This record gives sequence, structure tokens and C-alpha cells, in this order.
Amino acid sequence: MGSVVDFYATPHGRMVARLLGERLTRLWPSLAGMDLLGVGYPTPYMTDWSWRTRRSIALVPPLLPAVRWPADRPNHVCAASEEALPFPDLSFDRILVVHALENAESARKLLRELWRVLRDDGRLLLVVPNRRGMWAHVENTPFGQGQPYSSGQITRLLATSLFRVERREAALFVPPLTWNPLVESAGLWEALSRAVLPPWVAGLTLAEAVKDIYAAVPVAPPQRRRVLAEAS
Repeated sequence: MGSVVDFYATPHGRMVARLLGERLTRLWPSLAGMDLLGVGYPTPYMTDWSWRTRRSIALVPPLLPAVRWPADRPNHVCAASEEALPFPDLSFDRILVVHALENAESARKLLRELWRVLRDDGRLLLVVPNRRGMWAHVENTPFGQGQPYSSGQITRLLATSLFRVERREAALFVPPLTWNPLVESAGLWEALSRAVLPPWVAGLTLAEAVKDIYAAVPVAPPQRRRVLAEAS
């Protein structure tokens, strides 16, 4: 995971942060007064929101070095195990997950913890590599590490973790090339590609989900059948 820090320090990484950041802020245009948790390596995508949130916390793996956060903003970075998040139940209105699910030792355990700390009316936004896209097959980027997912796999994984997908989008249509003219014109390439290409060729899948409260309610126990025994 250390390479993710180096990636975002390159022109290629800054291009990705800009393109993906624009998509994320369209999905969540305003988080005024909300409590925001980012999991994985979320700081490149949280800074635009952090001015308006009530509290912004970036949670990263314990071994991730040199996590950068703007020093002039009242936010926090902490390291913790994905299986035991250091927050009380129902702590956050929004949770952003980037560079986390595909690298998790247990995706279900991570989602279980996210379900616990998300408020009942909160929203979860997952950013995961699309297994059919080019970015998942290029190992010199963070999106080429770990387990990529198809959109159907993400929907089923969230359903088994008591989440319901309400919106699913594709992002990062620009190919994973460091060619300078492509990097410089990435915004135009992205817009044109999104208009003409099918979603399954994109590098990333974005899934916004809410708690499926009704799925978590236990079903009523089956009624016992009364059996009359004949007297001998």
C-alpha cells in the first residue's frame, strides 16, 4: 500500500485524483454539517468536502506511511484494523471507501464494521477497480492491486452485508497511460468516452449504498405444531 502515496504524487496520479474527485463531488455535492469517514487512502478525495463537514476523519491501514492532509484544516487521520474500527456505533453520516475493499483481508468483515458505524440514514460510497476495465490489469497503479470487482459482484457483496445499492456509476474511462498529451487532455477524453463507451470498459465502479434495515430484522420464529398423542 505504500506505493499509493507515491502514485498520487505523480502527474498521472494527480490526473486520476482530479477526474475521480469531480465525479465524487457530483454524487455528494454538499456534506455541510455532516460527519464524514474516509477509509483506505481517501485524503486526495476528501479535501473539497472537509471545509463544510462537521468532522472529517481519514482511516488508513496501520502500515501506510506519509499520509498527507492539509495542515490548515481541522481534520484527522488515524490508523486502525479494518475488523475493529475505533468508533462508536452510528458515528457517521457518510463513508467513502477508496483503495480499501480490494485490499481488505476480509471484505465482509470490513463492510460489517462500516455498517455498524454508519448512521441508519447515512450513505456509503465504494470506489473499486472494475475487473473488466484496463486499470485493474496495470500493476503499477493502486487500481491494479488486490481484488477487482464486477458491478454485479459489488451489488451481491453489499447485499450480503445488509446494504442496498441505490446508485451505481462508472468512472475513469481514460486509459492507464502516462503519455503526457493524454494526461493533459484527460478531462476531454473522459467526457467523450463516457458519452460513447459502455460502462463496463471503465476503470472504476462507484456504488452508493444505504443500510438495508429491513434485511437486518430477524424473521418471526416458526410456529410450533401441536401433536396430539393418543392415549393407550
